[in-house]
Amino acid sequence: MTTVSPDRIPVIVGVGEIVDRPKEIADGLEPLDLLEQALRRAEQDAGASLLGDVQSLDVVNFLSWRYRDPEKLLAQRLGISPAHCYYGPVGGESPIRYIHEAAKRIARGECTVAAVCGAEAQSTATKAERAGVKLPWTPFAHDVEEPKRGAAFQKPLAVELGVFRPVTVYPFYEAASSAHWGQTPREAMTESGTLWSRYSEAAAQNPNAWLKRRYAPEEITTPTAENRLIAWPYNKLMVANPSVNMGGALLLTSLARARAAGIAEDKLVYPLGGASAEEPRDYLLRDQFYESHPQNAVLKAVMDLVGGNGRKFDAIELYSCFPCVPKMARRTLGLGADVQPTVTGGLTFFGAPLNTYMTHAACAMVRRVRDGAKLGLLYGQGGFVTKHHALVVSKTPPREALAQETSVQAEADRNKHAVPEFVTEATGKGKVESFTVLYGRGGDVEHGVVMLRTTDDRRTLARIPASDSATLEHLLDMERTPVGSLGDIAMAADGVPEWRVA
Repeated sequence: MTTVSPDRIPVIVGVGEIVDRPKEIADGLEPLDLLEQALRRAEQDAGASLLGDVQSLDVVNFLSWRYRDPEKLLAQRLGISPAHCYYGPVGGESPIRYIHEAAKRIARGECTVAAVCGAEAQSTATKAERAGVKLPWTPFAHDVEEPKRGAAFQKPLAVELGVFRPVTVYPFYEAASSAHWGQTPREAMTESGTLWSRYSEAAAQNPNAWLKRRYAPEEITTPTAENRLIAWPYNKLMVANPSVNMGGALLLTSLARARAAGIAEDKLVYPLGGASAEEPRDYLLRDQFYESHPQNAVLKAVMDLVGGNGRKFDAIELYSCFPCVPKMARRTLGLGADVQPTVTGGLTFFGAPLNTYMTHAACAMVRRVRDGAKLGLLYGQGGFVTKHHALVVSKTPPREALAQETSVQAEADRNKHAVPEFVTEATGKGKVESFTVLYGRGGDVEHGVVMLRTTDDRRTLARIPASDSATLEHLLDMERTPVGSLGDIAMAADGVPEWRVA
């Protein structure tokens, strides 16, 4: 029995989603339209007039269009003036963070009604640009600075070698983690295909998904003209799909306000608590790549909320930009390879409206809890395995007040080992810490990239030219991981380190 006052118990009462597939490019909805419609659908779902009383509004960062102060433009459309009105930085974890922070505000008594929303119209924006169609949207704010991401945080050598985008950085975690677990590359690929197929099964049953069909594991892992290799080991069907038009929103209020508004008890979903932590933005400043200390700390903290057992969650959403993320997460949670990792469908199949996928995941989780799940886990991640936030939701009211201090950064940092010095010039022997191979659109190898430890245990990046077939064959051997293998480092004429297998 809870002893918390109902006016300090936050509840999620409404969820709304919209998917826009215009027949004509110019008819596509802009992000502001999608945000507004998603919020109005969330209000309709709640069955009570709440939007006019929103005192806390968080808008997830979007990249398909640029506005000056989009959160204020949205508030104007809604006719509200919330005390907290925020448009945040990029980050796939941000929807979960905003939901959690909104719940904390309600628990502190700072607001009674809160909204979290996000949207992208990348499919329409891309098609319009390619076709030369001028969209009848709010004028693009060219004077607003583009959000910092990717290359802005990385070392020049990483940028020069092309390993500064998610699709070329996550392979370092993929190769290092599978080697650490004792898997051959073929076994790791099989696990990825099986896991991703489960995401596609969920998407096939989700009316809001962009790709609504099940893909067999071998369809996902086999390169074809349509499923081309991008960066080893990732084919197109193993990476996030941002070419979508989607909006999602959630409405939160206090239990007291929900009851006063006559919202049905079976609509209510309770945030029980969560945790957050992060890595350095520059991924080369991390101690290793076979696990994430912040991810571990966050997931262990939310397990502690339910008695330390990850199997108590009967509904789970593990962030799914690339397979290594849920593969690492399910191991930390103590879950087997048969895990059902999603209630939504994943960023490949449901679609990846960039930073706001977890808004849709939260909507799907609310529906799942309403349908009978007792405990739900929402785990979001942003950057390059950088920012982590998890939230536990329940059908049952909390017994204690929602915790306000939820950072587990100290725990993550406590487990961190010494970070090797990074050097841009090296010669002699180099041991593979991790690797990837980059491919062109036609399927040809552009070059390989290895992350190396030198004989004095420094770290560097090195190129493998497309002409070095022996070294590339060594890297791409499906029966034996190249992680840990030795080779020779030499400086190329352009000043970039190159590596050749011994």
